[in-house]
Amino acid sequence: MKNNEVTMSLKVCVAGATGWAGSELARGIAAADDLALVAAVARKHAGQKLGEVLGEPRLATPIFASATEALTQPCDVFVEYTKPDSAKANILAALEHGAHVVVGTSGLTDEDYAQIDALARERQRGVLACGNFALTAVLLIKFAEMAAKLIPQWEIIDYASAGKPDAPSGTVRELAGRLGKVRQPTLEVPLEQIIGMRETRGGTLAGSQVHALRLPGFVIGVETIFGMPDQTLSLRHNAGSSAKPYVGGALLAIRKVSGLTGLHRGLDAVLDL
Repeated sequence: MKNNEVTMSLKVCVAGATGWAGSELARGIAAADDLALVAAVARKHAGQKLGEVLGEPRLATPIFASATEALTQPCDVFVEYTKPDSAKANILAALEHGAHVVVGTSGLTDEDYAQIDALARERQRGVLACGNFALTAVLLIKFAEMAAKLIPQWEIIDYASAGKPDAPSGTVRELAGRLGKVRQPTLEVPLEQIIGMRETRGGTLAGSQVHALRLPGFVIGVETIFGMPDQTLSLRHNAGSSAKPYVGGALLAIRKVSGLTGLHRGLDAVLDL
């Protein structure tokens, strides 16, 4: 992108721009003609240029230690790709500064999102929170919603790497929340009637039983298993070690979030599905 084109582009700030997903998104923004990455947040690399850290000469973006500092650079869209303990404060700060927000960080609670939604509506800004930007994950959630209308029993398996600290993942939180709005699944044996270790039946999230696996060999995955007499339906999304599958969806979210007001969950909020 030429320097004289920057003012015509959508200005973006990415928090977590040197992380696994954030760095790949930054490269995607660098390649986009209609987007300009004007600020980045990465505490360990504060004071450097993002292009020097990522080896991407098209990114002369300054890196700041905090979202508050980065937001001194006016932006249209703030992308949150850090950690749950800082994500909420970053999002609220971005809304206070008048930016729309795209959220890719997992681990935020329904209470967190309620507060975010209230501020977004007060400021007349859009927040698009996506548990997963990959198209296959978006389709899994849509297909699961369709199945839940017809099949009253299901459980969810949450797959992730051994080092992922939050459980369940943002993808599973989004999935369970969406399924819970379709209907509450039935349990033939209520949890309080379990004989043995009740914990082995998983945790209950929005009515769904969720079983979180954290093992080497997995990156991110989710499986919803629906059961009926003499038949089952399994819907599964698996992601590999690359963050590239998430870039296209994140770029779409950045381009579309300004058309929203308040909090919206899931990339399909801006897709024609």
